[in-house]
Amino acid sequence: MKRSTLITLKTLTWIACLWPLARLVWGAVTNNLGADPTATITFTTGSTTLNLLTISLAITPVRRLLPRLSWLIKFRRLLGLFAFFYATLHLFTYIALYAGFNVNAMIADVTKRRFITMGVTAWLLLLPLAATSTNWAIRKLGGKRWNRLHKLVYLAAVCGVIHYWWQVKTGVLAPLWITIIVAALLLARPVQSWLQHRKSRPAAVRAI
Repeated sequence: MKRSTLITLKTLTWIACLWPLARLVWGAVTNNLGADPTATITFTTGSTTLNLLTISLAITPVRRLLPRLSWLIKFRRLLGLFAFFYATLHLFTYIALYAGFNVNAMIADVTKRRFITMGVTAWLLLLPLAATSTNWAIRKLGGKRWNRLHKLVYLAAVCGVIHYWWQVKTGVLAPLWITIIVAALLLARPVQSWLQHRKSRPAAVRAI
């Protein structure tokens, strides 16, 4: 891919990733965040986190299925960092607007309200991934250890989906589609690895 094309695509990615935040800021400035602004901010930051995590998880299966799109790997780190950014905004919304920076209230919520426990768990799983997203960290940890560490993103996505289900009221199916997509993406990895292994076996037998 040409450098100019890559720069253009990355610029568009930045714009797309910042768009939900821009809408929230504009809504706050114009007093147009709905009847419950806190709920609007919470939902937007939470759903954006899950959407970006899902897109980043989709990159590897898509690259394996369509090798011509191997250049997508250049966007995975950016998408992951934006997912952590929105997860942090989501957490800060709870800390500032719901808990009012009350440490005792936050501790009580984390220990007693399971959807908050799961949400904090998801954020903590993303924290070391964001902290080791630099080229320096990759060199320091080594490729294998870095890859093992960053497999936590799968668990973080699962925790995020569970957090979503536990947050909505019983009978609300809003998290269903993101659950199906995340499950399919997680299943795609072992299935693709199995197919690749099965495909390589006849070649190995012929070589013998």
